[in-house]
Amino acid sequence: MPQLPENFASFKSRHERVCTAFEQLAQACHESGPLDEKTRRFIKIALAIGAGLEGAAHSAVRHAKESGASQSELDQIAILGITTLGFPSAMRALTWLNDDDGS
Repeated sequence: MPQLPENFASFKSRHERVCTAFEQLAQACHESGPLDEKTRRFIKIALAIGAGLEGAAHSAVRHAKESGASQSELDQIAILGITTLGFPSAMRALTWLNDDDGS
């Protein structure tokens, strides 16, 4: 399992109750409907890319890989963004999705 980014691990150690509540909310959101795990993870990646949130994209990639996502599947998510978000945004997303450490 990949290591959490240092800044998040530090926040979590100082604000355990907040992180626990957030993790419970995240779990409830993931369990709120019929989508399977891998599909949910892909949607979270797409949302992070569309919102321009690099840290969220890295987190979503870590979770997607834990759910069995391949690099080619992750790349396709970014490529699909070309016609919706534009070429530069899709290239930025490809960079995020291919970062070696995902942090």
